[in-house]
Amino acid sequence: MAEQIIFYVLAVIITVFSILAVTSKQIIRSATYLLFVLLGTAGLYLLLGFSYLFAVQIAVYAGGIMVIFIFAILLTNRPGENVKSELPIRRLVALVTSVAGLAFCGHIIYWNVKKVIQLPLMEELTPQKLGHIMMGTDKYQYLLPFEMISILLLACIVGAIMVARRR
Repeated sequence: MAEQIIFYVLAVIITVFSILAVTSKQIIRSATYLLFVLLGTAGLYLLLGFSYLFAVQIAVYAGGIMVIFIFAILLTNRPGENVKSELPIRRLVALVTSVAGLAFCGHIIYWNVKKVIQLPLMEELTPQKLGHIMMGTDKYQYLLPFEMISILLLACIVGAIMVARRR
């Protein structure tokens, strides 16, 4: 019963701060709300018993990625200014795109859950096995996407510095 209450509290925190992060007109506040979303997600990992993912979520995302976001904001924008409102047609396009993306993700999740229910249980996943899966180069391992994301983040930082220098 306590786990369900904690889950619902974390779900409300994640939902509220996600909406606030998207709708806030001050970009520093949006980044702060995103930090709370990442911390709530870490709480869900801890509730599920994934202490390794909890630690990674706190160290990498809530720590490192948020620092990069804040640096990029401070280098490229005047954080005290409000963001101007978008045209109504752009809001409509964003709403339609969001609903289509939500439907697409729901479809993918639905079909994958059906497949997972039919699979036999795997052996216990240790941190060593998880590390090998995440950093391996075999089929269904994630070294290449991990490196691509690091290159993308580096390009974002270099782009932010170039934009800030032009000002």
